[in-house]
Amino acid sequence: MATHSVEDIKRQSAGLRGTLEASLADPVTGALRDDDQILIKYHGSYQQDDRDLREERRVAKLEPAYSFMIRTRTPGGVLTPTQWLKLDGVANDFAERGLRITTRQAVQFHGVIKRELKATMKAINAALIDTLAACGDVNRNVAVAANPQVSAAHATVYAQAAALSEHLLPNTRAYYEIWLDEERVAGGDPAAEPIYGSTYLPRKFKIGFAIPPTNDVDVFAQDLGFVAHLDGDVLTGYTVLVGGGMGSTHGDAETYPRLADPLGFITPDQLIPVATAVVTAQRDLGNRTVRKHARLKYTIDRVGLEAFRREVEERSGIILAPPKPLAFTHNGDRFGWVEGEDGRAHLTLRITAGRVQDGDAGLWQTGLRAVAQALLEAGEGEFRLTPNQNLVIAGLSPAGRASVDALVTTYGLDQFRRAKPLALNALACVALPTCALAMAEAERYLPAFVERVQALLDRHAVSEADIHLRISGCPNGCSRPFLGEIALVGKAPGRYNLMLGADHRGARLNALYRENVDEAQILAALEPLIASYATDRHEDERFGDFLVRTGVVAPRPGPIPLVLA
Repeated sequence: MATHSVEDIKRQSAGLRGTLEASLADPVTGALRDDDQILIKYHGSYQQDDRDLREERRVAKLEPAYSFMIRTRTPGGVLTPTQWLKLDGVANDFAERGLRITTRQAVQFHGVIKRELKATMKAINAALIDTLAACGDVNRNVAVAANPQVSAAHATVYAQAAALSEHLLPNTRAYYEIWLDEERVAGGDPAAEPIYGSTYLPRKFKIGFAIPPTNDVDVFAQDLGFVAHLDGDVLTGYTVLVGGGMGSTHGDAETYPRLADPLGFITPDQLIPVATAVVTAQRDLGNRTVRKHARLKYTIDRVGLEAFRREVEERSGIILAPPKPLAFTHNGDRFGWVEGEDGRAHLTLRITAGRVQDGDAGLWQTGLRAVAQALLEAGEGEFRLTPNQNLVIAGLSPAGRASVDALVTTYGLDQFRRAKPLALNALACVALPTCALAMAEAERYLPAFVERVQALLDRHAVSEADIHLRISGCPNGCSRPFLGEIALVGKAPGRYNLMLGADHRGARLNALYRENVDEAQILAALEPLIASYATDRHEDERFGDFLVRTGVVAPRPGPIPLVLA
């Protein structure tokens, strides 16, 4: 990789252009030049290789099996049936393993080879979807509560989130020049960025909008969170949260997961200026020397929350009102059919680890293609990707409901009717074989591990226990593992840190229970805890709360106590 810093690469990139076009045109290798591997992230892609094949190819004196992951920018994860069909076509034409729903409500494609990158990008944009700023040191895909029941509120909040996403896009035309053949205009500053500046942000930046009582976006895990307050169907404003983040580094106590702090309350018209102020404050105050200390959470811990609030108020020209109490009941999805406030029907499907493909579980990709086609013909409905890697078919009439229900059954998409709560709520990151950061399996291991934990629940007669389980292949935390009641964080192949004791609202971090253990040790540690939970829990007490109450793990509150109704 590059020997100079990421900050240098950004500064010298001419507005994220670098030498990407030359790298893409080089037929000798399936890889990009070192600096361009950094820059392509801002265009929504990561260079990867198949780690399952690394040793075999090394012995054969072949370069690694390079390919690219591409991630969409889809604020709130809302897609029309036409857009779904076009993305399905992209998966069939260019990618491997179907398409994947991420924990930020984006679609990821894996296994795209270099010579087809541009064609893939063009095909995604043909769906009126782009990938700009889906990765890199910028604001990434804006997450929005997918709760289908709050129809009017969702429409209002989604519109504001989409507007904010557009406002925070990089200003450079590099994306359109490189991928869509836009002619570069001579003159002017190609790197002019009124919000980001020439070096963009110190690290990635994540924004989430929650609509109580559901915390499906895990709003306390966001760099910048907005919790909607409603008076009936009317949005009255947002409580602003700052400084959340999941990533850490094994063995480094100076890195840590953190819950966001309440900063204040704003009215809807104050959203964009306050958000811009938070972003530019992080731009100017964030650590650009040590990247692992560059997220907003470390900035706030270094300068102090009150000083950061004053900085935001000065930059925005808005005095923040005191934050309001937050009333959350859970941070999972609600599966099956529900009726929204508008009388329309909405169906939440369980998509294990977000992977939409045809396989033993069912013909999920084919089935959703059929669903999209049916919605298109009926002229109704939309797809909503959830922050928990699931999919909502939203906005259906009674006739549409009957049609979709039949298709869901035919193609095996009715897992939500058969699976136990443990399986329904489990999350996993991609991890091996493509993620370069993965230390252990996650997505591929999830079904087997869920099955083994479910066997423990069955043995102790708590089969229906609604426990939130998460697996991450490394401590960077893409599956938000530090908010799992049970979580595995990869340390090495087949070995994990066992984390326990988060709550079901996403408002308490879990804690380390066993370090660097294998599956047998993990199950041996869990069984007596599950046995005790079966006999000694209070009525309606959740597993994470039980572990904290009984002293199995100590609670890990955030630095500023959360005000929860």
